Amino acid sequence: TQIIADNLNRSGQFRLVDASGTPAPMEPGQVNYPIWRGRGAEALVIGQVMALPGGRFEVRFRLLDVVKQTQLAGFSYNITPGQWRTTAHQISDIIHEKLTGTKGAFSSRIAYVQKQGRRFELRVADADGQNPRTVVRSSEPLISPMFSPDGRQLAYVSFEDKKPVVYVQSLASGSRQKVAAFKGSNSSPAWSPDGRRLAVVLTLDGTSQIYLIHADGSNLTRLTRSGAIDTEPVFSPDGQTVFFTSDRGGNPQIYSVPVGGGEARRITFSGSYNVSPAISPDGRLLAYITRDEGRFRVALLELASGQTRILSQSARDESPVFAPNGQSVLYATVHGSRGVLGTVSLDGRTRARLSESGVDAREPAWGP
Repeated sequence: TQIIADNLNRSGQFRLVDASGTPAPMEPGQVNYPIWRGRGAEALVIGQVMALPGGRFEVRFRLLDVVKQTQLAGFSYNITPGQWRTTAHQISDIIHEKLTGTKGAFSSRIAYVQKQGRRFELRVADADGQNPRTVVRSSEPLISPMFSPDGRQLAYVSFEDKKPVVYVQSLASGSRQKVAAFKGSNSSPAWSPDGRRLAVVLTLDGTSQIYLIHADGSNLTRLTRSGAIDTEPVFSPDGQTVFFTSDRGGNPQIYSVPVGGGEARRITFSGSYNVSPAISPDGRLLAYITRDEGRFRVALLELASGQTRILSQSARDESPVFAPNGQSVLYATVHGSRGVLGTVSLDGRTRARLSESGVDAREPAWGP
């Protein structure tokens, strides 16, 4: 119950009604709808957990429309104790989709880099930051993790060779390969939507420029050609455009360029410092970091209208990325001297902290 409630609260889409003082119904016939309507409830989730032989559990739940007094969804799960959190996330996804019409993202995963002393760990966790597991450990920095579109692989940058090199690693087997280890710096990997290519930033010709490369490290081609620093590429959802950060205009702004090459087009015009682009799954919104009165905050740009708004209220935000359903933004910020992860709804009204206190977490990515 608590996991589901926390998920729904964090999404910013729901207001939970206090259920204390009222008997908890387990079947629809036990529901006193007028009481719940009187409390302002529009929907009700009921259910029960029953122990089964062999240490398993049966989890039942029903989603009810309080106004129409009808059932919207009902499922039963036969689970092991190790599937407890997964089941709660699945139930949360069903509730979110039935009530909002948009798929939930509670069953998805996030990745981030955790620093402990002089050691770095690349970790993968549930979307709420819980249940973390370590994918890579290193005494040298790890940065820029990015999930493949199918969620089975992570691209990231490791400094274990005393310089930045791009790796792709299987989350199932742990096997990995270097896909960009050219002379100079290799950084900022970004997957194409079909998972066949990566955009990477290389200094092969002296300055940071964006290149395209197959996911196995073959077929390197140059995409941008400028005397400036071009970095932080990200593909549009249709795979036809790459958005990136460049100081070619004198200060850092976000630009776009066709995947086939051509003239770059400036995207951000508000303010003198805009970096770290992220594109919503539907391609309508651009999240990025802007310098706002000396503070670095998450901003949101509606690409069609050019309207912008500030989403976060902290001062040292970085690395925004959209949820797979496009309904919230995950980002890193700094409290005290430690990096923490947080989410913010698209209207900026609902913010939640994900990472545990005492953990220095940065460089977030959000996978399917």
